[in-house]
Amino acid sequence: MKFGKRLKQQTEESLPEWRDKYLSYKKLKKLVKLISSAPPTLSRSSLHCGRAEAEFMYLLNAEIDKFNAFFMEQEEDFVIRHKRIKKVMEKWGPNGSEASETEFKEQMAKIRKDIVNFHGEMVLLMNYSNINYTGLAKILKKYDKRTGGVLRLPFIQRVLQQPFFTTDLISKLVKECESTIESAFPQWEREEEVVAVPGDGIFRNTVAALMTMQEMRRGSSTYSHFSLPPLNMAEIDVIQSLQVVAPIQIP
Repeated sequence: MKFGKRLKQQTEESLPEWRDKYLSYKKLKKLVKLISSAPPTLSRSSLHCGRAEAEFMYLLNAEIDKFNAFFMEQEEDFVIRHKRIKKVMEKWGPNGSEASETEFKEQMAKIRKDIVNFHGEMVLLMNYSNINYTGLAKILKKYDKRTGGVLRLPFIQRVLQQPFFTTDLISKLVKECESTIESAFPQWEREEEVVAVPGDGIFRNTVAALMTMQEMRRGSSTYSHFSLPPLNMAEIDVIQSLQVVAPIQIP
């Protein structure tokens, strides 16, 4: 599948409020096509080309700012939600609640769903980082091929230092979330919760993100300096644990 179609599909399968936060790949691609590789002259076409190149660079930098702002906003929200979940677990855990059995079961069912959704959204954010990085690498490759330039290497080196590319904290929160699920809920309760939410948007989106992450991060003979590296052990653990949290396939 061509990247443009993959990105469109991924955007459509994302959360509605996230859809305008992805890479403007189509617009950047159109600008690249307006840029000529011919030596500059004073002709009208070359001036138009210069404007297209300037607009391309402006949009490229604006996209980085957009990714960072969105990613850091989500990351901050996830930290707050993680602390909130821990407090709720302390209140309603086996040693922290004096509620009736019925009320206790209702609250724990709600907590289970909240944790599963929270876990799913964090996986979606990890995939958001992956797919936008890949899009940047691909559009820069097109730019260099079109212009004969060498923009891709220095720009990607800069991207590797950006907040949206750094998912260490999210990976840590994902693992802590999974530990909570493993320790707080018996296996049959986790399976019961999964069966109860197959139509849930976050659950569906998370499964789609999981498959995309596996495909995009899979090592191959075409691996290059600009490719996302193969999954490391921590990331493999995240994917495998998602299959535990959500072990069924959605038709």
